[in-house]
Amino acid sequence: MMFNKKIGIDLGTTTVLVYVPKRGIIINEPSVVAVSKIDKTVLAVGKEAKDMLGRTPDSIIARRPLKDGVIADYKTTEAMLRYFMNKALGGVRIFRPEVMIAVPGGITSTERRAVVDAAISAGAKSAYIIKQPIVAAIGANIPIGSPNGHMIVEIGGGTSEMAVISLGGIVASTSVRIGGVKMDQAIMEHIRRTYGLAIGERTAEDIKIRCGSAMYLTDKLRMEVKGRDMITGLPKIIEVTSDDVTEAIQPLLEGILSTLKEVLTVTPPELSADVMDKGIVISGGSSQLRNLDRLIAEATGVPTYLAEDPQLCVAKGTGLALENLESYKRSLFTA
Repeated sequence: MMFNKKIGIDLGTTTVLVYVPKRGIIINEPSVVAVSKIDKTVLAVGKEAKDMLGRTPDSIIARRPLKDGVIADYKTTEAMLRYFMNKALGGVRIFRPEVMIAVPGGITSTERRAVVDAAISAGAKSAYIIKQPIVAAIGANIPIGSPNGHMIVEIGGGTSEMAVISLGGIVASTSVRIGGVKMDQAIMEHIRRTYGLAIGERTAEDIKIRCGSAMYLTDKLRMEVKGRDMITGLPKIIEVTSDDVTEAIQPLLEGILSTLKEVLTVTPPELSADVMDKGIVISGGSSQLRNLDRLIAEATGVPTYLAEDPQLCVAKGTGLALENLESYKRSLFTA
C-alpha cells in the first residue's frame, strides 16, 4: 500500500527526531516552540524557536512543551507535532499518517493518553506509543528477541531510562527524571554560586558539551564564559574548567547510578550473569558526557559501552520497528 504513510517520532524533552521509512531520520530539531503572548499563535518551532530561548521580548515566550519526558503543555505539544508531521510529509496531504511515538518508560497511562490525543489532533490517523528503552535497544543493534539479558541505559534530555531486556520484553526497568536539562540547570546554579555569574540555559549546555566530564580530569578542559555579574549587573567574562561541571552534576550522576543499581538488584540472577557478560549499553544525547561510561563501569563493576550514534538510537529503533512491525509487535505493545 503506497498510501499507508508511517512516521516514527522520538518525542524528547530537548529534541524531536522524525523517522520516515526508506528515508531514515529526516528531522532532528530542538523541541522548543515560540508562542506569541498576545494572540497565543505559534511563531516558530524547532531550531528557529531554540535560537529565541532567553532572548525573546515580553510579547513572545519560547518554551519546551515537554518536561521530564512528558507533556507539560498540551496545546503547544500538539502544535509542535503538527509542524513536524507536516514538515516530514510535505505540504499536500491526502492521507493521514500512522504515527509511532517513543515515550519514557516511566510515564503514566494518563500521560500516554495525552500523547496519543495530541498526535491525533495534530493529524495522525492512529498513534502507537512505544517505550523508549525497547526502541533504544533496537536502535543500538541489541538483539532484543534473544533469550539473553541485555541492559540498556538511555540518558536523554528529561529522563534516564534503564531496562534489562530479554526475549523481546522488559524484565526489570525504571525511569528517573534526571537528564541533560537538569545537568544544564545544575551548571547554571553552580556558576552563579561559585562565580556570582548569571548565565542562560544555552550557555550552560555549551559548557557541558565543550568541557563537561562525569569524572575529574587530570588535564582539565577550560573555556571562557560570558554572563552577567550578579553584583554589578554588568556583562563579565570568566574561565570555567571541567572540574566545575563535574562538581555541579555530581548529585545528578549519583541519582542515575543509584537507580541503575536498583535495576540490577531486581534483575533475575541468570540475566544478571548475561549483563555482566555482555556489558551495559548507554545511549541518548546525554550519554555522550565524557567518561560517563567509565563512571558507570567503575560504580557497577559491569563493562559499559557507548552505543553508536547514541542520540539517534531511539529514532532509529522506532524506524526499524515501523519497518518490521510484525516481528516487533509483541515487544512493542505488551509493555
